[in-house]
Amino acid sequence: MYSWDKLFTQRLNKRRELEVKHLATRKYLDAWCVYFWATTPTLFSLFTFSIFAIMGHSLDAATVFTCVALFNTLISPLNSLPWVINGMIDSVISSRRLHNYLSTPEHCSSELTISSDIVKDDFNRNTETIYDPTTVIIRNLCCSWSSTSTVEPQIILRDISLQLQKGLFIAIVGEVGSGKSSLLNSIIGEMSVISGSINSCGSIAYVPQVPWILSGSLRDNILLGKGFDTRRYEEVIQACTLDVDISTMIGGDMSHIGEKGLNLSGGQRARLALARALYHDSDVYLFDDILSAVDSEVASWILEKAIMGPQMKRKTQLLSTHNLQAIYAADMIVVMANGFVKWFGTLDSFLATPYSKISNPDSSSAVSATSSQKNKGPSTSEFNTKDVLDNGSVVDQEEQRDQTEAEGRKEGKVEIIVYKKYATLAGWSMVFLIFVSAFLMQASRNGNDLWLTYWVDSSSGTNNTRFYLTILAGFGIINSFFTLGRAFSFAYGGLCAAIQIHADLLGSLIGAPVSFFDQNPSGRILNRLSSDLYTVDDSLPFILNIFVANFFGLLGTLVVLCYSQVTFLLILVPLWLIYSKVQVDIT
Repeated sequence: MYSWDKLFTQRLNKRRELEVKHLATRKYLDAWCVYFWATTPTLFSLFTFSIFAIMGHSLDAATVFTCVALFNTLISPLNSLPWVINGMIDSVISSRRLHNYLSTPEHCSSELTISSDIVKDDFNRNTETIYDPTTVIIRNLCCSWSSTSTVEPQIILRDISLQLQKGLFIAIVGEVGSGKSSLLNSIIGEMSVISGSINSCGSIAYVPQVPWILSGSLRDNILLGKGFDTRRYEEVIQACTLDVDISTMIGGDMSHIGEKGLNLSGGQRARLALARALYHDSDVYLFDDILSAVDSEVASWILEKAIMGPQMKRKTQLLSTHNLQAIYAADMIVVMANGFVKWFGTLDSFLATPYSKISNPDSSSAVSATSSQKNKGPSTSEFNTKDVLDNGSVVDQEEQRDQTEAEGRKEGKVEIIVYKKYATLAGWSMVFLIFVSAFLMQASRNGNDLWLTYWVDSSSGTNNTRFYLTILAGFGIINSFFTLGRAFSFAYGGLCAAIQIHADLLGSLIGAPVSFFDQNPSGRILNRLSSDLYTVDDSLPFILNIFVANFFGLLGTLVVLCYSQVTFLLILVPLWLIYSKVQVDIT
């Protein structure tokens, strides 16, 4: 990472520390919720039976066990209420976000319903008006990349007025940073319009400087959801010289293209994006300097067969370029400088202006060659596809392999080493404290129930009420103490494990070789650091806490049943065997 790894690690750790603070607050609040949920039956029985006995009433089995059953039913609603409230709050927030998103205004391009005669007066200066059907009209346009009202917009395009007729090939020229790409982005609505208007007619295809490549086959990237037309498909790939590349690929046009086209060269990405635009047969084509990614011979072939080919008849084409052949082959030329349109007109008029000096002074041969091509007709038909291979515009077959590894998944039961690893990260002392607290919590709860049974069966009446209440209170205090210890030790152990897992994950990611990021899509990596890490931070400790509580609760119940009814053991063993068999079959 060019020695930036330490800096990025420090920034991520600072963010993680802030996240851990909020996580700790939440986990400790959850611990209090768990504490009140688990101690509810014991505390309720303690206070209820204490007040009942102090008032002089004698306890009987019907009263005690009916009340205990009712107290146990309180566990589920008391446990669910905080999560229901939390879920309702999340649903309200999500609904507001969806409402704000769905309420955003749709971008609709304005269809042209006026003739060119209405706007011809706007182009008397430095403009040659052609009375053909108009495709794009830009009037007094000022644009900015900022779309928020809180930030003062920085105007990128200033006072742009253009009238683009249908069927013309228009070259947009100018220095780097003059606003050529911004002009194309304003036509497709990617810039914020401060003043003026843009009206377009028909569908628009846009080919950016940095092509967007889908993770899929080469054919899927060209079709992009449109139906497969064999004839047009073959014409397009030949016009973009992709047939040469396809012939070298092991899987042909069904070869898998990695995320962002990682196993394609820069020229292949540009030609793939161009083929996608040509295949969709739009009315207006916007090409953002696509010829700079290929060599001169391929650029000449693309210019003649694709941009000026038979598929583009009666199509309006705007090409941002520095390529001399494209400039001298254009029907109209737009000169951009500092966000302004400095000049707009035909090639002959352009050659008579000072702006023609943007071309290389030593390029007279290229200019004459291009002019002769326009007079004599195509000459690039002699283009040999073998030269493409020799010039190295095609990636080697070894690089064409599917470099994206399939995401590995394990099925079946979780290996014991995973639990050991998590216990090590949480701390074995915390694990020991959790299990001891859970065991003593359940033991004190069972002791509380057994003492109530002994009190009911006792024939001493209310003579020794204080003695019975003291023992019952002791069980309640012990149960409350160990329940609190289990809840907070789980919260602290989960936080320790979350901090250590994130540190190990970040260290492995920062130290990974570059090939790792080529073979794994960025979405997969982000998923590990977002949803998967959230599961480890929040869901896993919560689920393990419930598992431990239910495990010791089941164990305590079995102990009580076996103590009161020894014959229950005869049923328990076959039931356990049947349950284990069914669980294995389902898995």
